[in-house]
Amino acid sequence: MKDKGVEQERNAEASRRTVELKRRALEMGFNAAGVASLEPNAHAAELDRWLAAGYAGTMTYLHRQAAKRKEPARIMRGATAAVVTLTNYYHGSADPGRKPGEHPKPKVPVSVHPGLASEVGSRSAAVRVAQYAQSADYHRVLGHRLERLAAAIRDLAPGAHTRAYVDAGAVPERELAQRAGLGWIGKNMMLIHPALGSFTFIGVVLTDADLAPDLPFEADRCGTCRRCLDACPTAAFVAPHVMDARRCISYLTIEHRGDFTADERSLVGDWLFGCDICQDVCPWNVQFARATADPDLAPRSDLAVPDPHAFLELDEETFVRRYGDTALERPGRRGMRRNAAATLAPKSP
Repeated sequence: MKDKGVEQERNAEASRRTVELKRRALEMGFNAAGVASLEPNAHAAELDRWLAAGYAGTMTYLHRQAAKRKEPARIMRGATAAVVTLTNYYHGSADPGRKPGEHPKPKVPVSVHPGLASEVGSRSAAVRVAQYAQSADYHRVLGHRLERLAAAIRDLAPGAHTRAYVDAGAVPERELAQRAGLGWIGKNMMLIHPALGSFTFIGVVLTDADLAPDLPFEADRCGTCRRCLDACPTAAFVAPHVMDARRCISYLTIEHRGDFTADERSLVGDWLFGCDICQDVCPWNVQFARATADPDLAPRSDLAVPDPHAFLELDEETFVRRYGDTALERPGRRGMRRNAAATLAPKSP
């Protein structure tokens, strides 16, 4: 009986600690937070098949990370839980004529903050940048907040160890977010929160602190909807939940190394960096996504409505000075020059 009482008190303390931690997370600016246990990834076999099919393209690091992605407890020695956060980065629809809840057209207009939409006409060519890259580099913004959250964990659980991740390392963020009760993984492989939609950054803090895990989000609320799959202009989705990255505009403009082939150049279309189409058409975003009021994620006009010609002329020093603190640093000057040239190339009728 004594052992049972001790266990009950320990569980109660873990629950109190977790509730307080989530409260602090919201105070820090995160829009949602949950706790996931670190059992082996339920999608391990799917990852193996996806890699074997070559769908990762030139992202060879995914092959190297596969073992840890399948068993996230191996990422940090002694880790028993993942504190997972969501941060809304949605800047609002650029389609002022769309009514609330109305399904947008598959070929959506330029995704920019409504307040910047008027600038499109002043640029020599209208190109698009994914919403998440229209502000300061999320790695830095979220990295600072996650370090504060990690400090809060250590404050609530003295002696605990922590390690924070923002879209880095072998952390399977979306699977952990689903396990933390924060949403389900849609057919376009995006984590969908029932009240926020999918325009969110996922942050993770691994820890050995004694925390109470949330119940996984078991429901798949996509139903028979295929809007994300059918809207993809490059047919990158082989099947629901299966994407051939080699045909994905986001992969091509961000992760792909080397020059474009003629076919790849045609796939890029007018996207200078990333792509939002499969998210723009999602009913959960149409209905529930709301523009962020986060000042650290406010859109920059040179990112939300860029001039592609400018990237053809930048030297390395100027590129780093202007964009070194943004997500455009990932493909670098060479990659952005390649992307800009592709958006400016003559399009087939």
